[in-house]
Amino acid sequence: MKNYEWYQQLNKPSWAPSPKVFGPVWIVLYILIALSYGSVAALFARHEIPFLVLLPFILNIIFNLSYTPLQFELKNIPLATLDIILVLGTLIWALVVIHPFALWVSYINIPYLLWVCFATCLQIAILKKN
Repeated sequence: MKNYEWYQQLNKPSWAPSPKVFGPVWIVLYILIALSYGSVAALFARHEIPFLVLLPFILNIIFNLSYTPLQFELKNIPLATLDIILVLGTLIWALVVIHPFALWVSYINIPYLLWVCFATCLQIAILKKN
């Protein structure tokens, strides 16, 4: 069964958006992530921030990129739920620790934070219903 068909067959809450929404949202978010996370990496390369400020950004990208294979290739809803919680946790951590060094990075990632909060709630609801 293809990934789209599998996802369509899952029990989802009534407030779940159409799968067509996810692509455009993530395109915008990945542009913001690339700009801001690239700037954080540059700050680290210039020795303007310590590694412990960079670390949550690295972990966030790893967890973010792990979600799709966990959810749609492995079809492992519990593990994907744990992963999205880790995405949310590392994102909050990242935005808190970068704030004193690059306030704009925290602000530009507010849409990402809001989407991940929503996606976490959605994933938990899917886990409960399946």
